[in-house]
Amino acid sequence: QVHLVESGGGSAQAGGSLRLSCVASGYAFVASGYAFRGGWFRQAPGKEREGVAAIASDGNTIYADSVKGRFTISQDNAKNTLYLQMNSLKPQDTAMYYCAAVRNLAWGPLANRGYNYWGQGTQVTVSS
Repeated sequence: QVHLVESGGGSAQAGGSLRLSCVASGYAFVASGYAFRGGWFRQAPGKEREGVAAIASDGNTIYADSVKGRFTISQDNAKNTLYLQMNSLKPQDTAMYYCAAVRNLAWGPLANRGYNYWGQGTQVTVSS
C-alpha cells in the first residue's frame, strides 16, 4: 500500500519562501527508466486541482507556466522523499498542496488523472 505524507506548509509573506516535503512508503520516487514518477499539485478554494511540477527518475522536471523560475521540484532517493522549493511566493500561490505518486501513463505528468495515489495535503497561505 502506498502512503504519502506531506509537510512544510504554512504562512509566508509575498516574496518569501517555503519548502514542502513528501515522504513515501510503499513506493520509490526513483526507479529505473525515464518516466515521471512523482508530482506536486495544488487546489485553491473554488478552483480545480492543478499540476504544479513533476519529476522523472532521471531528474527531468516539468513545471506549470505559473511557477516556472520560482518553484523547484527535487527528490532524495535515500530518503524516498519529494521536495518542492517555493521561492518568490505570490498571494495567488495560496492553496492546498498535494503530493502525487504511482503514475497512470495514459495521462500526462501534470494531469490530475496522471496519478493513482495522493497525500492528505498541506496548506500554503501567502499574504501580500
